[in-house]
Amino acid sequence: MARLSDIVSPRPTEQSLAECYDAIERALDRPGIEARTQALADWDAAKREVETWITLAYIRFHQDTADIQAKADQAHGDAIKPKATAHDIRLKRRLLAERDRAGLEQLVGAHAVRLWQLDVTTFDPLIASDLVQEAALVARYTELTGSAKLVIDGRTVNLSGLAPYLQDPDREVRHEAARLRWSFFADNGAELDRIFDQLVGLRHGMARKLGHENFVALGYQRMRRTDYGPTDVAAYRDQIVAEVVPLMTRILERRRVEFGWDHLRAWDEPITDPKGNPTPIGDQDRLITEARRLFAAMDPRLGQFSDMMAEQGLLDLDTRPTKARGGFCTMLPTPRTPFIFANFTATHHDVNVLVHEMGHAFQCWESRRQPVIEYLWPTMDACEIHSMGLEYLVRPSLDRLFGDAADRYRHLHLVQSLGQFTMCAAGDHFQHLVYERPTASSAERHEMWRTLERRYMPWRDYGDLAYPAMGGSWQWIPHLYGSPFYFIDYALALCVAMQLGAKSVGDPAGTFETYAALCACGGSASFVDLVQGAGLISPFADGALAAALAAAKRELLP
Repeated sequence: MARLSDIVSPRPTEQSLAECYDAIERALDRPGIEARTQALADWDAAKREVETWITLAYIRFHQDTADIQAKADQAHGDAIKPKATAHDIRLKRRLLAERDRAGLEQLVGAHAVRLWQLDVTTFDPLIASDLVQEAALVARYTELTGSAKLVIDGRTVNLSGLAPYLQDPDREVRHEAARLRWSFFADNGAELDRIFDQLVGLRHGMARKLGHENFVALGYQRMRRTDYGPTDVAAYRDQIVAEVVPLMTRILERRRVEFGWDHLRAWDEPITDPKGNPTPIGDQDRLITEARRLFAAMDPRLGQFSDMMAEQGLLDLDTRPTKARGGFCTMLPTPRTPFIFANFTATHHDVNVLVHEMGHAFQCWESRRQPVIEYLWPTMDACEIHSMGLEYLVRPSLDRLFGDAADRYRHLHLVQSLGQFTMCAAGDHFQHLVYERPTASSAERHEMWRTLERRYMPWRDYGDLAYPAMGGSWQWIPHLYGSPFYFIDYALALCVAMQLGAKSVGDPAGTFETYAALCACGGSASFVDLVQGAGLISPFADGALAAALAAAKRELLP
């Protein structure tokens, strides 16, 4: 596995793309199965090279959103990506138009062909410039939210750096941290609304150009969802309202009584323990060392992989002033190298993000031998099974990271999972409303969010924090800007991850084998097919969420 600093890829240009794809087209014109096989292999290699360069640019921009060269490379990647997509769509349309569908499926896989059929509905040269504008607006959001300079306790921190203060045992410190966070969003609210309004307008316009009534259908197609649609997702959100919201309400009320608060405020929600939220033992280096030992004890494959990630410098975990907030895992497809990006804050969140992103990375590694680039990653709903699944598989071993506080962390993790269900449902419902009413004003969108908070998080009370109380807190969620309709994928995958956790209690080795095999499948099947192929129950099945929550209910409300 290559070190990030050693990975190079040719910078794609319009001319280099045209020459490369013209050569592939000429190769496809030649008769014979050998020529066709080689042409498809050349095409796959070309896609990997382009994606590798674009991903390198993405990583370096997120590592320093103020770096001029990184910003320029990110902008070039955003501009060249629609050009590459246009070439890819042309080839896909050509191949899909041929009579020998069975022969094509034999060469690239039946599921890849199904994905191509979706892909060709999501692009036309008419929207190429819109896609460039869309990417630039998302980059602007990333840059803006990465620029925060907030002074607390004599320190200047960015939004990621506020994390320890947002869960400080001292209620006044939490309140001050929340005030600072929402003051930043209030001060930049008009710009954040402008960015989002332009994104909604662009996406609606692209959908209309492609023949849709609004962006919802196009959004689902861009997520490459082949086996469920908005009606299924709406029914799943209803399951969350029926199963999770009452449970979370009981837990938070019990916490309010336990802490002796007259009211539970929004800045109280992050704190779960009268002793203070548990933190991992030692500093960042100790956490990485102990996590590697934990992974090795779970399974030698996972241990060897985590060792490679650490030793090859494929973990960027420090919080820095102009580093983008959040965390992600990505894959550089030509060298078949995963990379993990995060912002450590010396809180329990460091364990959350490290394990979560290591799950993504392990899936990339296990599926690296999949024959086509389309199969390196599954769709994002299935991707989150690997990340959240690992979170649940490591739960019995967390004493190594938290010592005597491990049970307290396990409790916190479960409660956070419940909160994730409700937040993701609210965010998904919000997006459906927004894209069904693309001409709504910013004030109307803020009111939509407040209405949805009352449905999915009825306990939420912002007290004297005016900006989120008026419906501005959704602007904190980067997925709503950069990845429309992605957010619900966490809640779908969490239902499956909890099933893995329950199975692991009685058979940890066998369950890890199931997990590793699922990772190795990559994107070779759809979400529901991957879930069912692993012997698990689809979240869309009747009673699936209630069954998945059974163990959590027993643990949280004995």
